[in-house]
Amino acid sequence: MKILLVDDSKAVAMMTTARLESFGHEVTHAADGLAAIAHFQRSVFDLILMDIEMPGMNGFETTTRIRALEGHEPWAWTPIIFVTATDTATNVVTAIEAGGDDFISKMAPESVLQAKMKAMSRIAALRARLAQANSKLQDQANRDGLTGLLNRRALDMQVDRLWDEAVRAAKPFSILMIDVDNFKKYNDHYGHLSGDDCLKTVAQSLAKTVKQAIDDKLVAETFVARFGGEEFCVVIPNSGNGVHLGLAMALVENLAELRIPHEKNANWGVVTISIGAACIDPAFGTLGPLFRQADELLYRAKDAGRNRVESN
Repeated sequence: MKILLVDDSKAVAMMTTARLESFGHEVTHAADGLAAIAHFQRSVFDLILMDIEMPGMNGFETTTRIRALEGHEPWAWTPIIFVTATDTATNVVTAIEAGGDDFISKMAPESVLQAKMKAMSRIAALRARLAQANSKLQDQANRDGLTGLLNRRALDMQVDRLWDEAVRAAKPFSILMIDVDNFKKYNDHYGHLSGDDCLKTVAQSLAKTVKQAIDDKLVAETFVARFGGEEFCVVIPNSGNGVHLGLAMALVENLAELRIPHEKNANWGVVTISIGAACIDPAFGTLGPLFRQADELLYRAKDAGRNRVESN
């Protein structure tokens, strides 16, 4: 386990650390409450061993502040055991109310300390499994079931955060609105199952092109999401005017090069996309007008013959 030991006594801390490390645990020592809070904010611990009597901020107040920093999910909870020489009834009640979970004497026999650590190790393993399961569920909740891209819910959450950051930093911000050309005709001609396969392939092409742009350091924090139906969206924060146009053109060209048959797509004969590429530099105000501008540019691209980009 990774343990945070909070104790103002160097001698006690050295002795306890040696005992815990002999059991195979990793120990970080904090000499007071403020140091403990700082360590807790920087790292994830499986257990906190908390002294009660410390100068400045005692163990109860330190525990209360640590609990306030934790999330509400069960896997975000970190067990806290108070290490004390006086486990009075008053101390027990105060410790529980502050957010503590157990008591152990500073002079506890080796067997008792080891037994406590075994119990905490089981809890730590459970927390790790809960965190892993939650991460998987969260990822599934944010993914479009058909294409595997981020879904509209995840798009809305991420774009709002990135937009706020761009406004505060006065950075540029770009939106690409993407539509698969004549997709209804594709579905009518090839069938809906083939239509689903087509959308998957389009999504893979878009994701690959965006990843390549990130790898080439042309963009950063850029992501692609399924907007709905046959529409997709690429969000490009912190990229200057012109970068969005280059990425949009690469998206169009890379998909067309796949030569996915589409007999009903006007003169093209293959699956193509149209893109409205809007950039604002620097970002200010609200995000709505930029989305509307990208949408208007998308319709301009479709009116101009499709398989193209219209940019501001």
